Amino acid sequence: MRTEKNAVDLMTTAEVAAYLRLKERTVYEMAGRGQIPCTRATGKLLFSRRLVDRWLEAHTEAPSRFASPPPAIYAGSSDPLLEWALRSSESGLAVLARGSLDGLERLARGEAALAGVHLLEPDTGAYNVDAVRRALPFPDIVMIRFCTREQGLVVAAGNPLGIRTVADLASSGARLAPRPDGAGTRLLTDTLLARAGIAADALPRAARPAQTQADLASLVAAGEADAGVGVRAAAMAAGLDFVPIGVVEPFDLVMRRRDYFEPPVQGLIRFLRDPALAAAAQRQGGYDLSEAGRVVFNA
Repeated sequence: MRTEKNAVDLMTTAEVAAYLRLKERTVYEMAGRGQIPCTRATGKLLFSRRLVDRWLEAHTEAPSRFASPPPAIYAGSSDPLLEWALRSSESGLAVLARGSLDGLERLARGEAALAGVHLLEPDTGAYNVDAVRRALPFPDIVMIRFCTREQGLVVAAGNPLGIRTVADLASSGARLAPRPDGAGTRLLTDTLLARAGIAADALPRAARPAQTQADLASLVAAGEADAGVGVRAAAMAAGLDFVPIGVVEPFDLVMRRRDYFEPPVQGLIRFLRDPALAAAAQRQGGYDLSEAGRVVFNA
């Protein structure tokens, strides 16, 4: 059911035209060219006032002295190799890993310089670009590839429940290590369960969610959970078993173009070509760096 708050937030084409003091036809043309954030519902265009306000702010021309730089913070998804790279590159970027969507929200609010994402579109199988477009209606967004990585089932050493597939999670009675809302792995987990015909709430779960990949491994190692979707590197680091399920996903870094050239981000970008990163990827396991540094989206 649509709440009063949501109803107020959504505007029709006529309402957004009045709000922006434009002709309706101009708004239609801008929406058709992807120049203004909008969504289509039952054939109609709807505009989120919150996103339109962000779009206006991003297109406001102001002297650079009024543009406050974001703090040197990496926000978004947890990844063992990336967190090692952030430390080893001496980028100075602090880590605030609370999920992909949280990272994009912090980037939009100017609370982070860099966000890491791996957001699956369940209907198409594509990753990241659509989610970034929805969350960041700015004209200067850049997204570069950090890696592709293997996701699978992290299980106890020796795989005592004999888990081989996602479907085995239900048949074995495994307790799942949950991930919080907004985490890319939560979205992936729900999609994998749905494809296996398992209701998202049908599995017993650990009492607390795993905020990071290391948390996930810790829950399984401590016996608080029997399995969870995670990266191979997290399982290897904790001495756990890893069950491949055929998922290899892109992990991308999102930033505003103005911040790409700042020392903290540049410190990490330069490190993508360092042989030490390639050696760490091989050591940790489950990573492919062949596309590291490639621009995959440039608004």
